Amino acid sequence: MENFGFIRVAAASPRVKVVDIEFNINEIISMIQKARRDSVSLLAFPELSVTGYTCADLFGQQFMIEEAERGVKAVALATKGTGMAVAIGVPIRITGRLYNCAAVVYDGSIKGIVPKVFLPSYDEFYETRWFASGEDFMRNPAEICYAGEEVTVSPSQIFYIGNARFSVEICEDVWTPVPPSSFHALAGANIILNLSASNEVLMKHSYRKSLVDNQSARTISAYVYSSCGFGESTQDLVYAGSSLIYENGTLLAENERFKTESSMIVADVDLEKLDVLRQKENTFGAVAPDGTPSTAYRSDYKIVKLGNDAGTDFEKKLYRHVEAHPFVPGGNPEEIDRRAREITSIQVLGLASRLEHIGSKTAVIGISGGLDSTLALLITVLAFDKLGLDRKGIIGVTMPGFGTTDRTYRNAVDLMTALGITNREISIVPAVKQHFSDIGQDIENHDVTYENSQARERTQLLMDIANKENGIVVGTGDLSELALGWATYNGDHMSMYGVNSSIPKTLVKHLVEWAAKTHFGEGSVSGRSAKDILLDVVDTPISPELTPADENGNIQQKTEDLVGPYELHDFFLYNFFRFGYAPEKVFFLSRKAFGKTYDDETIKKWLRKFYWRFFSQQFKRSCLPDGPKVGSVTLSPRGDWRMPSDAKVALWIDNLK
Repeated sequence: MENFGFIRVAAASPRVKVVDIEFNINEIISMIQKARRDSVSLLAFPELSVTGYTCADLFGQQFMIEEAERGVKAVALATKGTGMAVAIGVPIRITGRLYNCAAVVYDGSIKGIVPKVFLPSYDEFYETRWFASGEDFMRNPAEICYAGEEVTVSPSQIFYIGNARFSVEICEDVWTPVPPSSFHALAGANIILNLSASNEVLMKHSYRKSLVDNQSARTISAYVYSSCGFGESTQDLVYAGSSLIYENGTLLAENERFKTESSMIVADVDLEKLDVLRQKENTFGAVAPDGTPSTAYRSDYKIVKLGNDAGTDFEKKLYRHVEAHPFVPGGNPEEIDRRAREITSIQVLGLASRLEHIGSKTAVIGISGGLDSTLALLITVLAFDKLGLDRKGIIGVTMPGFGTTDRTYRNAVDLMTALGITNREISIVPAVKQHFSDIGQDIENHDVTYENSQARERTQLLMDIANKENGIVVGTGDLSELALGWATYNGDHMSMYGVNSSIPKTLVKHLVEWAAKTHFGEGSVSGRSAKDILLDVVDTPISPELTPADENGNIQQKTEDLVGPYELHDFFLYNFFRFGYAPEKVFFLSRKAFGKTYDDETIKKWLRKFYWRFFSQQFKRSCLPDGPKVGSVTLSPRGDWRMPSDAKVALWIDNLK
């Protein structure tokens, strides 16, 4: 069974009864059985969940500590044959001192004990009254007999289960300037469990979430946070059972707080993604906070190999959201607006800076009436407005050819008029016909020469106008086209500054629609506002319009019929570039994201096409013009992507088979 680099984890918040160890153990075992039915491999329970966190001076009762030990043994036996590692919170007495610990159990045995390092004794907390710090065992682990087994006691342990490497810290540990989990991650742990007892006060939950969010991001790890809930003493405090699962700064799961019954959240962690990101981000693990090379800390850790995980069937159920459109801003309207403004602001400032640097007050853009040139025009207008330049300095050139339709032509002309820029029209038909005659091209042969000759003629016109007007050609091509090589080499492939170079097609469409609704309501041409024109551009089929329209003047050459749906290609690109996933995993994720839209064979067909085009078209990306990086994916040869133009695609195609 293929796990695709995932492991299923869970955080439980059981109902407890303070000092009623039998009740608590039965509840814990019941939740382990529930997790087993869901094929969970790693399960975290709250801090001191065996006894309850709010025992106070009862922690001084030796009888209670011994009962807790017997309870841990019962929990360990409940894991026999489950393929599940479980961490539970328990007080443990060692050489006359009491420690707040996590016991890690697996396959019927106790595999390790992790003591809490940082003990809060401020405000409502008073832990140093009862517990000693696990600092005692950081560099000098102890070997003790616990519940009839020889067990290591140390915060510095990494437990291996399946492909996961997890470590444990307890509650306050993550609230400190340098949490133990920072060192755990430097030593190799890619999952951190936090067994917590965090009470609720106004606004604390928001801070708690930001803390866990940021720690998972800083350590490039998954962070499984489990806190105690209903049944803890409410003598002075309330515990709401907050449980969280984050992965590299992304929330995978969160429970409902203030419930009166036990609860559990489940998520599938992408271990492959975490390891790839750590490999790529070379500052991760370079040096520890105290200046020590991080590799030096690995020798301080005991490696505990547990065994196989639960063998989860991720095809059957995947507990994580697979975003079908990873480049497109999501969330509530305010968040979507904020992100769209930030994206366009990066583009605008990039172009404005270039114009000011070279002292140019003129920009030349080929306007086709399609999405890409429309977004480039909008960005240029905003850049001119930002610099206080006259929009007449923007020269929009529409260049009708053999395939230009009335719809795109009218949208191009009307949009330029509505935005108040300089509008020029130059038909490329006479020049291309002469060119065909010069090179012996049959005008009825609609091959690649027929198409590319038009694209190069348009680029030549734009370049020469820019020279004549002392301006620059603003490129219109987008990231999706660069990935697929869907651009004519030294044609629309070339410009003097490419504002859309890291904007994929799905995002181009979103930004044009967003701009129509937020920025460009002014101007009116033939009874249409700029907004009306922009929304019609959004609804127009994507096409280079290089072959003639049909008898009704409609677009025949639809790009997505030829290279495949851009929403699929953008999804493929994101997962290939960001995480280096194998084709079989990209296919698996694609099915989860698009299974209701495309069948398996369609997805596989276009995925194969994506790899073939991406590898064969690298030579075009090796000589791209300048353009601003906007998101986490960009193919600039001077920035994020360096690849030989003659790399072979066979390995990827074979994997897909």
